[in-house]
Amino acid sequence: MKRIVLFLATNLAIVLVLSLTASLLGVNRFLTANGLDLGMLLAFAALMGFGGAFISLWMSKPIAKWSTRARVITQPANSTEHWLVETVGAQARKAGIGMPEVAVYDGEPNAFATGATKNSSLVAVSTGLLASMSKEEVEAVLAHEVAHIANGDMVTLTLIQGVVNTFVIFLARIVGYFVDGMLRKNDSEQSGPGIGYMVTVVVCEIVFGILASIIVAWFSRQREFRADRGAAGILGRPQPMIAALRRLGGLSEGELPKNMAAFGISGKGGAMALFSSHPPIEERIAALQGA
Repeated sequence: MKRIVLFLATNLAIVLVLSLTASLLGVNRFLTANGLDLGMLLAFAALMGFGGAFISLWMSKPIAKWSTRARVITQPANSTEHWLVETVGAQARKAGIGMPEVAVYDGEPNAFATGATKNSSLVAVSTGLLASMSKEEVEAVLAHEVAHIANGDMVTLTLIQGVVNTFVIFLARIVGYFVDGMLRKNDSEQSGPGIGYMVTVVVCEIVFGILASIIVAWFSRQREFRADRGAAGILGRPQPMIAALRRLGGLSEGELPKNMAAFGISGKGGAMALFSSHPPIEERIAALQGA
């Protein structure tokens, strides 16, 4: 329940901030007496699309800590935590990035990386992963997450999400305007957008958003292959990453909060493969073996 309340409150706050910003900049006045001002509409769509994506990126690390109840290791309490911090530190230096925060959270086998920049990031692993894998396999998973950070995947994914958000908002309002015009073509007395505009915009945003998520998911799958190769480069050989993937393939996947799923080490495939943020583990292993 707390996660749902936080999710709704965060999204409401983002919408309010962006709506106020749009009003102050005057870019929300794209509906005029002469029709749509396409330039103003594009500015509005870009502000809402990129603004929402970057605010979410900026809030990603604190939300990830809260939603997974991850505990950041400030002072290692045992040899495992000391090893985790030392291993991530060594990998970060080899990858040429700042030292990420290292955290542990309770859950089934999984791990994720997040953060707004390469030098302000977080790598978190679950207790289930630590209990189920050898040190070499855990080291490979950590290298995979460090590679995500070094590749700038969080920012790149945010930019792509901003682009698709912009086009979803832009196209939905154009379609809504024309549908509304057709419904009201014999009504010369009513001015301004009608109910047809509002309903069409909502429906189009849902439909276009679903289609756009396929593009985002495709990119997310490609970056998993890159992170696997990056892990092999950090470790100097692909075998540990292959072993870790094989182990993950035989384990029950650990569920991450929805907004963190794209940053986890494992993901879901199956019938909804087009919407999956991760490629099948078999394909990832084959790519590493052929590298």
